[in-house]
Amino acid sequence: MTTLLVIAKEPLPGRVKTRLTPPFTPREAAALAEAALSDTLRAVAATPAGRRVLVLDGAPGPWLPPGFDVVAQCAGGLDERLADAFARCDGPTLLIGMDTPQVTPELLTVDFDGCDAYFGPARDGGFWALGLAEPDPALLRGVPMSTPSTGAVQRARLVGAGLRVRDLPCLRDVDTAPDAAAVAALVPRSRFAARLAGCTAAVSG
Repeated sequence: MTTLLVIAKEPLPGRVKTRLTPPFTPREAAALAEAALSDTLRAVAATPAGRRVLVLDGAPGPWLPPGFDVVAQCAGGLDERLADAFARCDGPTLLIGMDTPQVTPELLTVDFDGCDAYFGPARDGGFWALGLAEPDPALLRGVPMSTPSTGAVQRARLVGAGLRVRDLPCLRDVDTAPDAAAVAALVPRSRFAARLAGCTAAVSG
């Protein structure tokens, strides 16, 4: 069965979601990051998988549900950290981040029959998911991360390697306050939406 990877940072004030400040305080931004991570991990926990792994920068907290292996992120740029995460896996693997609390088990249930890779584009030009039937760290190393062309370059890397790529729906990452509002509207019963409502009330007040 597929291995599911979640790459994440420990949600500490000043270290996560810094583009949400302002209008939110660093503590509120960290609380939103924790809620997004919690929703993401709950979706992963409900998805059929052979193994679930949290690739973490920091220490796990009470937001971590049971059933996950926790491994530390390696040093280096994001491309190196993603490559290292895949290098630890054997067989079909799907990696996602912590910025899309709207993910569902249905989106994460992938079948590599007839394809070699899955690619989930993000609205900001990046990607929210990358799946490889045969993990190859070289497919990620050297891809410029956090740019408007990151997703296009990464997908082109897959195609250039001769892989049959199956695309997942385009999702919106939570990076800014407008992103947060738009994503929360998609999942109004999520922890993320509830936490945003509390933060919005505090900001408005």
